[in-house]
Amino acid sequence: MPPKKRNSGTQRDLAKADAEVGAPSDKKQSPVLSLKKHRDKDTEFVIFCKNLLVSDLVCEQAWKLWKTIQETVNEVLEGRTKLWGACVFVTVTDLDAACFTLTQLLKAVNMNVKGFLGLVRKLDVNLDTISTKVNAAVMRLEKKFDVTLALYQRFEKTCKNIFILGSNEGNMELARSCWTLFLLAKGKALQMEDDLVISFQLLLCAMEFFIKRCPADLVQPLYKSAITVQSPPTRTSRRSQTKVKSRPPEPELDVQLLETLSKENECNADEVKNVYQTSFIAFLESLDLSKSVDLPQVNMLKQHYEEHYLQEKDFDARLFLDGDETILAPIIEITQVEKTPKKTLHGDDVVRIPPQTPIRAAMTSIQQLRGDLVSNGDRPSTNLNTYFKNCTVGPTQNVLKRLETLGQTFSQRFSEAVGPRLISTGKQRYTLGVRLYYKVMEAMLKSEEKRLSVQNFSKLLNDSKFHTSLLACALEVVMATYGESSFKSGGNGDESSESNLCFPWILNVFELSAFDFYKVIESFIKAEPTLSKEIVKHLETCENLIMEKIAWLTGSPLFELLKHEKEAGAAETPAETPANLNQPLQHNHTAADLYLSPLRPGIRVLFPESPVAPVSQAQTQLAVQPTRHLKSNSLSLFYKKLYRLAYTRLKMLCSYLLSLHPDLEPIIWTLFQHTLQHEYELMRNRHLDQLMMSAMYAIAKVKCVDLRFKTIVTAYKNMPNTKQETFKQVLISEENYDSIIVFYNQVFMQKLKTNILQYASPRPPTLSPIPQIPCSPYKFPNSPLRVPGSNNVYISPMKSTRMSPGIMTPRSRMLVSIGESFGLSNRFQKINQMVNSSDRSFKRTLDYGSSLKPLKRLRFDVDGQDEADGSKSSGDSTLIQKLAEMTSTRSRMQEQKMKEDAESKQD
Repeated sequence: MPPKKRNSGTQRDLAKADAEVGAPSDKKQSPVLSLKKHRDKDTEFVIFCKNLLVSDLVCEQAWKLWKTIQETVNEVLEGRTKLWGACVFVTVTDLDAACFTLTQLLKAVNMNVKGFLGLVRKLDVNLDTISTKVNAAVMRLEKKFDVTLALYQRFEKTCKNIFILGSNEGNMELARSCWTLFLLAKGKALQMEDDLVISFQLLLCAMEFFIKRCPADLVQPLYKSAITVQSPPTRTSRRSQTKVKSRPPEPELDVQLLETLSKENECNADEVKNVYQTSFIAFLESLDLSKSVDLPQVNMLKQHYEEHYLQEKDFDARLFLDGDETILAPIIEITQVEKTPKKTLHGDDVVRIPPQTPIRAAMTSIQQLRGDLVSNGDRPSTNLNTYFKNCTVGPTQNVLKRLETLGQTFSQRFSEAVGPRLISTGKQRYTLGVRLYYKVMEAMLKSEEKRLSVQNFSKLLNDSKFHTSLLACALEVVMATYGESSFKSGGNGDESSESNLCFPWILNVFELSAFDFYKVIESFIKAEPTLSKEIVKHLETCENLIMEKIAWLTGSPLFELLKHEKEAGAAETPAETPANLNQPLQHNHTAADLYLSPLRPGIRVLFPESPVAPVSQAQTQLAVQPTRHLKSNSLSLFYKKLYRLAYTRLKMLCSYLLSLHPDLEPIIWTLFQHTLQHEYELMRNRHLDQLMMSAMYAIAKVKCVDLRFKTIVTAYKNMPNTKQETFKQVLISEENYDSIIVFYNQVFMQKLKTNILQYASPRPPTLSPIPQIPCSPYKFPNSPLRVPGSNNVYISPMKSTRMSPGIMTPRSRMLVSIGESFGLSNRFQKINQMVNSSDRSFKRTLDYGSSLKPLKRLRFDVDGQDEADGSKSSGDSTLIQKLAEMTSTRSRMQEQKMKEDAESKQD
């Protein structure tokens, strides 16, 4: 039920509120809300806005938003004031008119950070309630909060290991000052405050600063012995102040103490020293603390942080120290971060497994990466130099010159993104990337030598794009290991923002095309077996992002390659024959094949029949053969993977929406595949999923199946790796973007109308074959293998002993330890049932939240109509579909029960 307006007593309430807040004298000039202008609104809402000091415009827009969503939310469960707060937050973010901090808003609505941000996301029930700007702000706050929470948990634990705090109020003030100093350093030294690793290194710097300045009796023995300079007294009398000032300043950095801190916290000491010398000292100088021998004054730190916090207008991170309800996540969320399964042993066999916290996971991954590269130098190895010398044209000088130039560019752009003083940190990342680049290149060449029995790779090793792509991939691995590259706020490809390092940031830095980068990914993974499963998954996601959108941006060489293929008159498709789709994705294409693949129409690269001929000669043996056009290997493989990715996503969406119409899936796929094959220009500056949803809607219409775009988009939001921009901001014409419904009406349907109508005729087009979908094209030694004939049971080889025990801890729903007592026999029956299960359905229940009510219409539909073509939908047909789904679900439950009863009788 929508809230009832309380108009009775409005004059009295508004007058009282005016008296409490104090109306400004010059109302025309003041941005403060005027209560008299909002008599048409709920009095309590107006007073709520007044207390937050918002402007008239914010109040007006927030009220409109509230009126829009009030019928789609359950006010009883959510609370009206909380929903008002969410509406005000969305409005001020959209208008850039924030006049309060997030913490002030949280206190007004009595919620914590995670709960409130989750509520804001719930407002997007109409699919366009939350703009992309608000969504980005919410994501930034979520990530910053998660990082700050992880840092505070480690700070709290580390403080107990360093300081002897007890319950003394003065000693507790020491921890408060240290945490506040760190928050200031993080806010002032870092532009990316959600960088977990560099933030943690700054935290260790702050702790080093306090350890050597606090009284010795408050420091634990391990750290007391590590201090190389005697700690001065915390407080001095006036008589001794002159004497203290006359002392020479202590060293800026206590190396031994910092090394002890780094070792105890599994952090690389050299990186921490670098952060201290380049960023932390500069921060201390900005507060006149670099030469001080005393602890900083509490009031001074408080004042500086207040200024920073009020400027940022987000959450007050000092409240972690107080256990404030508006900042701390629910207890269960915090404990789950620390909780890992522990093996039950007896007596002396008890093994304490350290908790797999975010910081521990990051430090372990970094240690593993650095350990794998410890023997690799910053220059080519002897074996790699041998390959260079065997080339007809030596690549050494170009390789070194290119690395120097790209290194300067990378370090500069890294410091611009993370912090202006962290250019040396960028150099450290780059050095690791170069080592990995050399290592993988050598492994690739060894593999090619074994495959082709040649040692002269002149063409490949003199290809600038190959080297740049390989280096970019190595750096992407390094940044992903440090947690600096992700996909939460990046991945669009057309964003050149320097505010984060998310993929495809590295492509923008090196001015490298996504299509060239894609060529090296698979060979990189195969050449480096020590990559963790998480990093392999990261690179696979990079590849998917390239195929979904980034490779289709204007200026991509993909379009030029497709144009050449089309002009050359390729028999079936510009890239891949449909008949090959149902064949396994197995090929012998390596990075060398893809980078040396033909690029000109009507010209064939004559690779000799015998594999003995050097690769360098193969590229020179060109003959014009217009009648036998050789397709580009890089394009062919790209389309093979593109089709498989496209069908995988389509199958998932169909399982959500068309389980009662399984015959539609191959028809939709045929239209979808036809579009990618013959109308690939529709992909220019667009996303693969936009064509997928349009194809699904088109076939549903011609087959008279009641499927509205609103339903498609709602289901699409529940798919993994989706962004709301995909259906909210679709290219219509040059620099003109609108919703996917407008795209369907004005672009997709107009281009494919004739083809779409063929599926309604008695003689529809021949169906395209279904691609064979592998679990993953990337197989590596540490990858779990699926038990044949089962969907949910996997076996995994034992991990390297160098890895943290926390990583080796299983996280499955059922843990079986061979050789130990297992328990009741029914648990074996459950395992047998899992192994023998033949269910391959991708279907899952869509949980839209019990607090949300059904929508009356889709807000971005034209003229309030549900259908893209302007027709009205039938409520009866929707009801019938729901009843049919319930009947189908009931039937499946009955069949499952009968099966279980039969099995129990057999037992």
